[in-house]
Amino acid sequence: MAGLTPRRRSSIADINVTPLVDVMLVLLIIFMITAPLLKQGIDVNLPKAKGKSLEETEKINIVINKEGKIFLNDKIIHKDDLPGLLSTYKETNAAVLLRADKDVPYGIVAEVMGEIKASGIEKIGMVTEPKETR
Repeated sequence: MAGLTPRRRSSIADINVTPLVDVMLVLLIIFMITAPLLKQGIDVNLPKAKGKSLEETEKINIVINKEGKIFLNDKIIHKDDLPGLLSTYKETNAAVLLRADKDVPYGIVAEVMGEIKASGIEKIGMVTEPKETR
């Protein structure tokens, strides 16, 4: 045994990336499933029209859904309460963005616009989807 020299063990320099890839794929699947669920808001089918997008300023969002329910900044309200709630925004010179489902009767939209005007707010914007041009 005198002539035998001990062998040195060399360390393995390869990194096993299989667990890393597995974890990344699982995270990707989780994010792909949860991302659409994070979109919050009221489902409104907006009409299509030509126009430009608005600049970012302080805005009050009013939504009228297909059933005729009115939402002020994502909180359901009654139409008669609208002027009182909007009067607090009168001094801030904020703009009202009105989103109404295309199936809502025009009379309801006109009544809501009248209530907005009665509260003293002059800036009213009607939100639509861009019209496709060919």
